Amino acid sequence: MSPKALPPVVDSDTWQRQLDALRAREKAATRELDAIAAQRRRMPMVEMPDYTLEGEEGPVRLADLFGGMSQLIVYNHMWSPGKQWQCPGCTGFTSQFTRLEFLENWDARFVIVTQGPIDEALAYKRRVGNRMAWYSTANSPFGTDVGAPPDGGFAVNVFLRDGDTVYRTWHTNGRGTEQISHSFALVDLLPYGRQEEWQDSPEGWPQGPTYSRWASSEDIAAHYGQDD
Repeated sequence: MSPKALPPVVDSDTWQRQLDALRAREKAATRELDAIAAQRRRMPMVEMPDYTLEGEEGPVRLADLFGGMSQLIVYNHMWSPGKQWQCPGCTGFTSQFTRLEFLENWDARFVIVTQGPIDEALAYKRRVGNRMAWYSTANSPFGTDVGAPPDGGFAVNVFLRDGDTVYRTWHTNGRGTEQISHSFALVDLLPYGRQEEWQDSPEGWPQGPTYSRWASSEDIAAHYGQDD
């Protein structure tokens, strides 16, 4: 099917001038992101209690989630009790992360923590083909304390370990998680973008309801999952 609209066709010099103008804004955004990261590195931290979570091998202390590293990124995955298919946004988001060993060079690890019981969580991990390490906070207040309570939303939290003492250094949720996603970064490079009606796009550009192009959890399982 042909698109409803096309960008205007111009000569190479006109195109280059437009690109140069856009590049100036892109470079300014890059410098602003550098400044934000510098401010993040200067954030204070909060000492965390000695939580016990559940892992594939049984109970684990929060400090154990670091796997010997000193820094830890936690994605708090939404969980709906009794559902075969969990949040498609969380399922799709975390499916992107298949090769995380490189973080070891930065003394860091990235894991998933969910409110779901560990057996159900691990079964879901297999069903959708997730490659990350999963832990459960179903019997711990940890999820609630870091902004991801039962029946609540998703979140990203970052922690620093000093011996057996763990500190919380950063948190985000909502669209704040996009900064660690490559999917939207790729889609936003495309001429038609995300094709969602909230976006500022030229008249005639293909647009639909928000989330309408997102993969469902069933789609993720079909692409990457394993049969139970």
